[in-house]
Amino acid sequence: MKKILALTFLLSAMCAVAQPKVVAHRGYWKTDGSAQNSITALKKANQIKAWGSEFDVSQTADGVLVVNHDATIGPDKILIEGAKYDDIKDITLANGEKVPTLEQYLKAAKKCKNVRLVLEVKPHTTSEKNIKATRDAMAMVKKMGLAKKTEYISFASVVCDEVLKVDPKAKVAFLGSSMSAQAVKDRGYTGVDFLYTMFINNPNLVKQCHDLGLTVNVWTVDKDDLIRKMIEQGVDYITTNVPERTEELIKEAYTK
Repeated sequence: MKKILALTFLLSAMCAVAQPKVVAHRGYWKTDGSAQNSITALKKANQIKAWGSEFDVSQTADGVLVVNHDATIGPDKILIEGAKYDDIKDITLANGEKVPTLEQYLKAAKKCKNVRLVLEVKPHTTSEKNIKATRDAMAMVKKMGLAKKTEYISFASVVCDEVLKVDPKAKVAFLGSSMSAQAVKDRGYTGVDFLYTMFINNPNLVKQCHDLGLTVNVWTVDKDDLIRKMIEQGVDYITTNVPERTEELIKEAYTK
């Protein structure tokens, strides 16, 4: 009887909050013909109607913004921020696409009506480079008319600070574990974007964030049991490499 009552209480609590939204990690790349941070991955995320598609941005030495996860790129591990765009423009992704510039990526995004953009500005080696990359990325997002459907995340607090300097109404979440929820709130950010282990180790963390008015994103959650735990904890967003399966589990949890 106690187990039944506990389950009933849990389901009632879940129904009282919005269902988690699914963010495709580096786009929907775990599918045929796709690759991490490719334009195809963005289009695939749009096709399955994921809430968002996350992608990573770095800036070359001559000021070109490119979409790539690591600080280095290609088989020769070329440091992006130390290279000219011509040095890396012909490097191909796993699906044969050339590494996209942010401009190319956003042009494709304009045609993707179902999915929002979660733009991660990767940490650069100096504050000056972080600030320039952030300003230039936001300027391009605005130029493309995508400001209202773009949110920002970063491990670098200087990036998050700059986002709000450029646009005080922008949504920006802090990545990583180097800042508490209270510190995130005090800096004026709109949310946290923490690794799932932080929520496993502190089951009250979601409530703490919500009590502070912060949104909660969790990454990178791919296994069924972890996805279910994050749903039960009431996170707002789940960033995952398996967006279709995550959506299935969310629907399953809310239709019991």
